[in-house]
Amino acid sequence: MRYPSHVTIVEVGPRDGLQNEAASISTADKIAFVDRLSATGLPVIEVSAFVSPAWVPQMADASDVFGGISRRDGTRYAALVPNLAGLERAHAAGVHEVGIFAAASESFSRRNINQDIDASLDTYRAVCARASELQIRVRGYVSVAFGCPFEGEVPPTRVAEVSEALLNMGVFEVAIGDTIGMAHPGRVRGVVAVLAERVPLHKVALHFHDTRGTALANVLSALELGITTFDASAGGLGGCPYAPGATGNLATEDLIYMLNGLGIETGVDLAALVQASSFIEPRVGHPLPSRYYQATIASARQANR
Repeated sequence: MRYPSHVTIVEVGPRDGLQNEAASISTADKIAFVDRLSATGLPVIEVSAFVSPAWVPQMADASDVFGGISRRDGTRYAALVPNLAGLERAHAAGVHEVGIFAAASESFSRRNINQDIDASLDTYRAVCARASELQIRVRGYVSVAFGCPFEGEVPPTRVAEVSEALLNMGVFEVAIGDTIGMAHPGRVRGVVAVLAERVPLHKVALHFHDTRGTALANVLSALELGITTFDASAGGLGGCPYAPGATGNLATEDLIYMLNGLGIETGVDLAALVQASSFIEPRVGHPLPSRYYQATIASARQANR
């Protein structure tokens, strides 16, 4: 089987991971976490979100976090923005790359951002136009692409339509999200095949959850189809507060371990990544679900006895 020689990992732990934690993470700890992630060589880190604190209180300090991190040459630092107001706040904080979130199902769109899909796309067209004026790159996300908690299966044609709309308004890449962890290799092949009819696959990334234990198998299937960009979260932090039962992003450590074994370059130092996860674990107040992380920590404890 032919695999790509290099894969780009988009680290989403500081935003998608921490925003769902019950524990209150201090601004200083968020900055330290991002700086430790930067030290691993990750090419992209999603740092925070410029959203209403009433909806996502963990992200209320987005400007302060961006003001405190040490930006490493070769790493892109991104933020989520839901609208023009969020974009302007991100710009004021010195953000050069933002993400916008659309959904592939009407029910999830209304629950998530209180807009139907068409209305959300109108909002994002305005965001993309303004971002172009500000010379800010925009990444698009398509949520519930492999299944919706309210509607069940989502037609791949709908995923492709929303993805195409986002690309047409100027996003440089669309990240197709398995928001509630329903994807499996067969479904991945089906969705990607339909996407390939409408959008260039080099502009497609995949964002898997490991809710049902299939995330790495899904990555393998996607690699075989030519996908080379994947979202992942340090330690497996994260989930989705709007999707019941959706816990656990694909862990960055598990992904890198597998890619290393396949001889696929990522540019990420796995040992340094374990150290970053080890820093944040006691601050979230529960064990991190990453299998590789837990195995490494257990081995280190055994060796020190």
